[in-house]
Amino acid sequence: MQPYSFSNIIKFIIPSLLGLFLFLYPLPTEEGFTIPIAFLAGLLQDTLENNLSLIMMIVIMLTAVFTTFAKLAGESTFRKSPFLHQLFYTSWFWTITRLLAAVFAIMVYFQIGPEFVYSADTGGMLLDSLLHTLFVTFLFAGLFLPFLTNFGLLEFFGGIMRNIMRPLFRLPGRASVDSLASWVGDATIGVLLTNKQYEEGYYTKREAAIISTTFSVVSITFTLVILQQVQLEHMFLPFYLTILIAGGVAAFIMPRIPPLSRMSNTYINGKERTDDEKIPASDNVFTYGFKNAVKRAEKETSFRTFFVDGGKNIFDMWFAVTPVVMAFGTIAVIIAEYTPVFQWLGMPFVPVLELMQIPFAQEASETVLIGFADMFLPAILITGVEAEITRFIIAALSVTQLIFMSEVGGLILGTKIPVSFRHLAIIFLMRTVITLPIITIIAHLLF
Repeated sequence: MQPYSFSNIIKFIIPSLLGLFLFLYPLPTEEGFTIPIAFLAGLLQDTLENNLSLIMMIVIMLTAVFTTFAKLAGESTFRKSPFLHQLFYTSWFWTITRLLAAVFAIMVYFQIGPEFVYSADTGGMLLDSLLHTLFVTFLFAGLFLPFLTNFGLLEFFGGIMRNIMRPLFRLPGRASVDSLASWVGDATIGVLLTNKQYEEGYYTKREAAIISTTFSVVSITFTLVILQQVQLEHMFLPFYLTILIAGGVAAFIMPRIPPLSRMSNTYINGKERTDDEKIPASDNVFTYGFKNAVKRAEKETSFRTFFVDGGKNIFDMWFAVTPVVMAFGTIAVIIAEYTPVFQWLGMPFVPVLELMQIPFAQEASETVLIGFADMFLPAILITGVEAEITRFIIAALSVTQLIFMSEVGGLILGTKIPVSFRHLAIIFLMRTVITLPIITIIAHLLF
């Protein structure tokens, strides 16, 4: 193996270990387990609790103002700062989306206009709860993300995991870190990391779409919250194993069928995918990964670059993503809470659920698709059903469906990852069709 300087090896090892600790180490708390990033975010959220709704309203308003100014002033706006230009000069669709988000944020904060917009179950849930979490999570995750991306950790895992990730999920080995960050940490962190890697040219459009819509699962801690809501917390182990099995099958199937299989396998700059993880005959997976990791760490020569990259991550998420979550999330939960749309959409599932011998099929059918608006809604609506097996199935399904517009779906739409609303809706339906029978079979074995 080619010799490397001790300083470059240390430059790879120390920041990478720190990144693994911050994003993946299971930290015990009174509520269960979390990760250090989420723990720090929680502390800051508690400190700023009374001010976060105002802060987020101001952030969303500033986004709308600067975006509108850039759109009206023309494409040359912010040309001296490519980052600001990319952040605020958008299409008319996203300009209108950001304006709508600002209107919603103002209505919710000052509680003006129709109550169905600012109630605690709709816009209030977004501005006064979810966006609080996103604000602090983006702050710490964005700031410390370079520990994962800039010092060779992804290159190291790219070599080691390629023989697993590529044949199973049609993904590069480095995607294993994104996946683990979601499952152990939080879905928002996984989407943030995936988008960053896509923008930097490490993932193709298809790969970024697969990772963000297949592996950005909510954290272990949140699955426990869902279990508590349906009063089945004593079944955490079989519940989570069920999610792993059903989610694993979906992760194997989804990249091989449309729409994901038909997405362009080109990078963000338009170039075709290359087998950049092909291991030379002189190396094994470990030495190849180590060699690439040290080479990547060698390029990092300035602390200033580290903090500049982290700062850009933060502002990109605050100003580009949170307005999308506010706009689409509010609309989705309004439809879910105040219209029978999701009940109508769930009606075709009644005979399917009856065929699967799921008790209270009518009540369960009303929750099957409502998770597209918000993942927690199915657990809330199914709580009153007496049959434990039905509560178990609906709770597990809500997690494995993965796409919900009040967070993950809105986040993906706000990034550069080339996934449209139509794609998200189709993927949600397909994940429902794939995972529901698997969950039901396991549930019948358990109950």
